[in-house]
Amino acid sequence: MSAKIYFNPKCGTARNALALLREAGIEPEIIEYLKTPPSRAELAGVAKAMSGGARELLRAKEPLAGELGLHDASDEAILEAIAAHPVLLNRPVVVTAKGAKACRPAEMVKELI
Repeated sequence: MSAKIYFNPKCGTARNALALLREAGIEPEIIEYLKTPPSRAELAGVAKAMSGGARELLRAKEPLAGELGLHDASDEAILEAIAAHPVLLNRPVVVTAKGAKACRPAEMVKELI
């Protein structure tokens, strides 16, 4: 099974999700999104695979989300903001053939395996 994980190595939840993938025998493509930000088009594709759409990609607790007025923003505005400010990406986001999820808590990754 192929998988991608949008990953921040400083995040314990992201590290736990990665460990769960590896325990399941899956070595995902690891995208350190702060070093290699996804494009707006890539974010749109991931959002389309998520039940919650672009809103699920947004790290709402990030102060910048409030400063930019994203709590009530459209999906388009959210995608634009995350593309411009990757710190706004919820983490970890895991993508497999079964779909995509912001895996908080990390155990949510099991739904994608």
